[in-house]
Amino acid sequence: MADQKIIGRTGPGAPPSPIAKSDDVAMHAGDVETAPAHAPHPVGFIRQTELVERVRAYDPDADENILNRAYVFAMKAHGGQVRKSGDPYFSHPLAVAAILTELRADPATVVTALLHDVVEDTEHTVGDIEKAFGAEIARLVDGVTKLSQFELPEGASKQAENFRKFVVAMADDVRVLLVKLADRLHNMRTLHHFDKAEKRRRIALETMEIYAPLAGRIGVQRFREELEDISFRELSADAHETISRRLSELQTHSVSSVVEVANTLRARLAAEDIRAQVTSREKRPYSIWRKMTHKNVSFDELADIYAFRVLVDEEADCYRALGVIHRAWRMIPSEFDDYISAPKSNNYRSIHTAVIGPPWADGRRQKIEIQIRTHDMHETAERGVAAHWQYKDPGENGQGIEIVAAGQFDPYETPRRLVEMYQAGDDPDEALRYAKLELFQDQIFCFTPKSRVIALPKGSTALDFAYAVHTDVGDSCIGAKINSVQRPLRTPLETGDVVRVLRSENAPVPAEWESIAVTGRARSAIRRRIKKMQRDEHLALGRSIAESVFTGAHLQFSLKGVRASLRKLGKKSVEDVMVCVGRGDLPVSELIEAVYPGASATTEGEIRPASLQSFKPRVAIAGLTPGVSVAMAPCCTPLPGERIVGIRADDGAIRVHTIYCETLAAEDPPQSRWLDLKWRDHEEEDVSAFARVTITVQNGVGVLSEVAGIIARYGVSVAAVRLVNRSREFLDMLMDVEVKDAKQLSQMLAGVRAAPSVIKAERSGSKEDEEL
Repeated sequence: MADQKIIGRTGPGAPPSPIAKSDDVAMHAGDVETAPAHAPHPVGFIRQTELVERVRAYDPDADENILNRAYVFAMKAHGGQVRKSGDPYFSHPLAVAAILTELRADPATVVTALLHDVVEDTEHTVGDIEKAFGAEIARLVDGVTKLSQFELPEGASKQAENFRKFVVAMADDVRVLLVKLADRLHNMRTLHHFDKAEKRRRIALETMEIYAPLAGRIGVQRFREELEDISFRELSADAHETISRRLSELQTHSVSSVVEVANTLRARLAAEDIRAQVTSREKRPYSIWRKMTHKNVSFDELADIYAFRVLVDEEADCYRALGVIHRAWRMIPSEFDDYISAPKSNNYRSIHTAVIGPPWADGRRQKIEIQIRTHDMHETAERGVAAHWQYKDPGENGQGIEIVAAGQFDPYETPRRLVEMYQAGDDPDEALRYAKLELFQDQIFCFTPKSRVIALPKGSTALDFAYAVHTDVGDSCIGAKINSVQRPLRTPLETGDVVRVLRSENAPVPAEWESIAVTGRARSAIRRRIKKMQRDEHLALGRSIAESVFTGAHLQFSLKGVRASLRKLGKKSVEDVMVCVGRGDLPVSELIEAVYPGASATTEGEIRPASLQSFKPRVAIAGLTPGVSVAMAPCCTPLPGERIVGIRADDGAIRVHTIYCETLAAEDPPQSRWLDLKWRDHEEEDVSAFARVTITVQNGVGVLSEVAGIIARYGVSVAAVRLVNRSREFLDMLMDVEVKDAKQLSQMLAGVRAAPSVIKAERSGSKEDEEL
C-alpha cells in the first residue's frame, strides 16, 4: 500500500476519468493496448515505450506484451485517483517499476510493481490479476498487498503483531520484499507532501528501523543508503542540514585533490598492466553522522569523507591491485577487510583497505578508503538480490524465474531467520525488539571447522554461533573451542574465528544462557527449550502432588477422573491440569472438588468435607474433651513434637497454636480461654500433619525436581506448591508438606539447605524451627 493516501476509487463499473476508459480492462494474451495519448503526465512520468525499452535493455528476451498490458491495466484501474502531491496516482506504481528497472529486476517483478496497488486500492481482485497475467504475477501482487496490510501501525502491541505477519508474508518470495522496498523508497522521496510532521516522523522512523536494514540484508545497498538518508533528514533535520552544508564547503577545497588521487591510482595500476576503472564518491550525510556518533569525533576530525572504488576484470586482479596500493602508501591494519575470501551473508564481496594517501591541496596527508572488486562483484554490491535472477522460459517451470545463488548466498536467510524467531517465541513485542537488533547491528563472519561461513551480529558469543549453525546444535551445546582453544560460551567472537561446538545429548540449559546470548534466534530457542523443560518438570511434580493429596484424602487418583473434569477446570488436557498443579496455579483442593464434588482440601493440605470449617486431626492431642471441634492454627501450623497450647473460641471450638506463635502473642487472649495441651505418643499410630515451608533457589531448569527429590528422600510428601517472587536469578517456592512431626521437618529442611542450588529453606509462620 502506498503511504500517501489516495483520493477516489475506481474499477470495473466506476465512472470514467480523464486518464481511464470505462470499458473492461481485463485483457488476454495478444491484446496489446497503448495508453491514451491525451493522458496528462507529471514531471518524471515514464511513458509506456520507455519502460519497455528499459527492461529490454538488460533482458532482450523480456515479454514486451505483458509489460504493455500491465502498464495499461494499472493506469485504467487507478483512473482518477490522485496522490497528496496532486499527481495522478498511477505515477506512483510507475515510479516503483522504474526504480526496479535500475536494479535490472526480472520482468515479473516489474509487472508486479505496476500492479502492486491495484488489488488494495481499486475494485479489482487477485482473481482478476491471475486471469489477465497468470498465476505467478497474481501470487506476487497478492504478496505485496499482504505486506502493505501488515505495515506497522501506531502502538507497540499492534506494531509487534503486524511485524510478525509482515515477516511471514515476505519470506515466501524475496521479490515481494524487493517491490515493497522500491514502493517505500518512492514514498520516502515524496514524504514532504504530508502536512503533519508527526506522521512524517513516524514513517521515517519505521523506515530507518525496518526497511533500510532489510534492504541492506538482501544486499540492495543503494536502497538502504537512500532510505537512511531521507529518514535522517526527517528525523534530525538540523544535523542533516549542518553536515550537508559542511560537505558543500569541503567540495570547493577538495575536488582537485580527489581528482589527483584518482589519477594517481589509475597511473600506478596501469603501470602494472592492471586494467581498472577508478571512481570516487562522497559519503552521504547519514553515513558521516553515524561515524561521528560511533567514534565520538567532530566533522573536522573525520579523515575519510571521500572513498575510492577500483573495479577490475578478474578476482586475481583484486589482490594485484591491493599490492600496488599498499606498496604506494602505508596501509592502516585496523581498516583492512577481505570480503572476497569471506563474503558477507548477503553475498557482498570486496576488499576494503585504508591508507595514508598523498598530501592534499592543504598540505595534509588524508586517510583514504579504497574498495577493490570485480565488475561482477560490483553488480552484486549495487543490486543485491536482484543481481541473482536467471531469466528463462516462463513455461519451463510455471514461474518463469529461478534464483541463482553465488557461493553460499541465500536471499531468504534474513526473512527465514526472523520467521524462526517468531515461531520460537510467545511475545511479539519481544520478538520485534530482537528483530530490530538483528537488522541494525553490523555483522561478523566466523567459520565452522568445515569452513562454512556463519554471519552473526557484532558482539555475538560462541553460544550464538552454536544456535546459528542449527537449533539442535545449540540445544546440545556444552562448550566451544575458538581457534582450537577451549573458551567459555559467553566469549565474544570476532571475524575470522573458527568455532568448534562441543556437544552432549543430555546437555543442561542454565538459566543464565538467555543473558549470554545476543541474537534473537538464540534467545528464542533457549527460551523455548527452557519452557519445555520447565513444563516437563511441572508435569511430573504436579502429578506427584496430586497423587499424594488424593491418597491422603483416601480418594482414588485416576487420569480418567481428571479427564472427565476438564470442562469444570477450564483446561484442554490432563497434562495441562498436572502442569498447573505443579506450577502452583491450580490448588489440589480445586482438583479434588472437580473430580469428587463435595470434597476439597484446605490451603494447608488438610482433606475435609467442603461444608465443614474444621476437621478431626490425624494426630493425637492430650488434654482435649472427646468430640470437641479442633483446628490447627494456620498462622503457625503446629507439628507433633512442638510445645502447643489451645485457645477456646466462643462456640467452644479449639484452635491449636505453638507457644512461639507471634499471632497468638499479638492477640493475647484472656487466660480463661487457654488450655494446656500436649502431643500423645504417636509412634504406634498412623499420624501426620501439614507444614508450610518457604524455599529460595537459584532459578534454573531442574531445580524443582531436585528439591522435590530431596524432600521425598526424607519420607515427606509435597501436598501443594506455589511459585512466588520469580526473577531471572532467583525463585521462591511456597510448599505445603505432610510430615510425621517437627523433627522430620527439621531434618528435611537441613537436607534441602545442603543442595547447591538452594539459597534458603525455612518453615513459614514459626520461630521454633531454628531451635529444633
